[in-house]
Amino acid sequence: MSEDVYEVYALRYATHPDRKASENFIGGDPHEGPMPLDFFLWAIVGKTRSFVVDTGFDKKTAEFRKRKYIRSPAESLAAIGVDAAKVDDVIITHMHYDHAGNHDLFPRARFHLQEKEMAYCTGRCMCHGPLRHAYAVDDVTAMVRRVFEGRVAFHDGAAELAPGVSVHHVGGHTMGLQMLRVRTKRGFVVLASDASHFYANMRDARPFPIVYNVADMLDGHAKARALASSADHVIPGHDPLVLKYYPAPRSGLEGMVARLDVEPKIA
Repeated sequence: MSEDVYEVYALRYATHPDRKASENFIGGDPHEGPMPLDFFLWAIVGKTRSFVVDTGFDKKTAEFRKRKYIRSPAESLAAIGVDAAKVDDVIITHMHYDHAGNHDLFPRARFHLQEKEMAYCTGRCMCHGPLRHAYAVDDVTAMVRRVFEGRVAFHDGAAELAPGVSVHHVGGHTMGLQMLRVRTKRGFVVLASDASHFYANMRDARPFPIVYNVADMLDGHAKARALASSADHVIPGHDPLVLKYYPAPRSGLEGMVARLDVEPKIA
């Protein structure tokens, strides 16, 4: 593996099996059938440097939010040989509860965050219930503590974290949402996170309903495709199809871990 080429993994740790299609699009959906939503974190594994992208939530939060918890994100990482306690760099795409919990799993990590996201989740927008609903106050205050511990790197827009790994501000879903561009053996993969929850949000230009700015969300779909080597190189943040399109890295991890730096099998 070249120092500038990375393996990329999607790791499923929870799911929302009862979600309806009408809940996943602004304006609803004519089909009232089920459209489950999965919860992932991601790992970017290089020869000399690796990154964890997002940190998920814990069992207590799953019970509170009525989500089906599968296993700890630390267990998911261990399945691909990554020890959460030894991770040096964690990239937080945004501070929603399902992306920024589990404060204690990464005791030595430095956290990479868009400056606008911290301003958003600690500012006046949180006076509005619909905007603060997806945030957990304990996660936000934990990140503030990391700032005072010198463990947060703030970014303002695009930034290269290592050769072949860069963050890109996109906004839309939240004010400070960022996505990742990663060089792999099959080209540039974009971890879109919640710039698009499902393939269908991007494909059909039908935004997800939890949103700060609709125009930015739609522009974000185009930005993700522009950063990626092709539309098939863009990975949405919550779509169960990711586990169908991409293979498990080894037997026994089917339905739990998908390797994203290999070609997908998209019909």
